Order: sequence, then C-alpha cells, then structure tokens
Amino acid sequence: MDKNEPFNEKVFKEKSLEKATEKTMGKYNRFSYIYDLFESPMENSVFKKWRADLINPLRGNILEVGVGTGKNLSYYNKEAKITGIDLSPGMLSKAKERLKLLRRRNISLIEMDAQNLKFKDNSFDYIICTFVLCSVPDPVKTLKEMKRVVKPNGKILMIEHMLSKNKLIAFYEHIHNPITRFLFGFNVNRKTDENVEKAGLKIRKMQNMALFDVFRKIEAEK
Repeated sequence: MDKNEPFNEKVFKEKSLEKATEKTMGKYNRFSYIYDLFESPMENSVFKKWRADLINPLRGNILEVGVGTGKNLSYYNKEAKITGIDLSPGMLSKAKERLKLLRRRNISLIEMDAQNLKFKDNSFDYIICTFVLCSVPDPVKTLKEMKRVVKPNGKILMIEHMLSKNKLIAFYEHIHNPITRFLFGFNVNRKTDENVEKAGLKIRKMQNMALFDVFRKIEAEK
C-alpha cells in the first residue's frame, strides 16, 4: 500500500486474509506428503469410527468443507451426492488418488477456498466439516459461508478440537498453540463453539468426544 494513500481498514483486512490464506495453503501443500502418516495413530484408534458414525447415515446433496486427503470419502453412502472442496492442491491430489481406488461416481472434488464458496445460496442438505475450523484463517467467515449455502432445513455437522473449559488443559493448549500453528498451520486453542454462534448459526447438539471436552461433535443449523 502506498504510504500516501489514506488507510482503508476493509482493504487492509482483505489483503491480510489473502496473505494468511496463501500461507495456510503453502503449509498444507508441504504437509500433504506426510499428513496421513502423521495422523495415523489417532485415525486408527478413534477418528475413523467417529467419521463413520457421523457420515454414513446421511443422504441427499452433501458438501464436505476441507476434504483434505479424503479420509471421509469411504464413509459416504452411495445414494448421496457428495461435493468435496479443499484449499490445498497437494491435499486434494491425495484425495483424488483415494477416490480413484474407491471407484465412486457420486463424489466430485474441487479446489476451492472455504472462506469464499462458489455455490448458490441454500444448495446443500448437509455440510460436513471435520478438523478444519482449526486451520482456516477466518473461521467465522468460513462458518458464515456454510450458513449461506446450507438449506434452511439443512444441518452442518462438525467434529473439531477446540479450547477446553478445563483450565489445566486450556493452559496446555495455549502453550502448544504457537508450535502447532507454525509447524502445521492449525490451532489447538480456538473457541469453535463460540465461532459457530458468532456466524449466526444455532447449535442444536454438542457432544464431548475425547480429552474431556477438547474433541467435540457439533450439530448446527440456520
């Protein structure tokens, strides 16, 4: 920005978000090579069951925000229509490889920023979001976009890790957050439940899944 130009807060915020988004994409492009290996202990012990329980019963037109390497893809019912989006070309390439092995024609994968969804209002019956809101630069903007594209009677289903209400666990999360953010691009101390409400969504159900209340399942709607 030219130093002689008047300060424009809106433009400054937009440019800052753009830079943060590019940085996040770069980190996940690099991380994509070892992402599945890095998460395999938790994936094999608990995550895969959580994914199956959350996703398998669903029918209709479904959007998955932050499809990553495609860990959810095998759990979708063949009668549903799935659109998966991700910001990172590196992560998405892994998801496409997984999709080829699954041979599923009811799933399409698109490179897209969750903060700026290229879909019409009220398009989807369900939106799935697993371990994504910890890494997007602007989680409230992302949730507002989900609110826009989900149908009036639709549901947004999430499994996320977030800041605990237990003071000792929260202290541990705050201490480690700079490390996880720098190395991997995700935050361990976000108040995702509060961000859901800031986006104008209503939480219908919230269930503690593990580590007291760090991992939670949330069902939200307009």
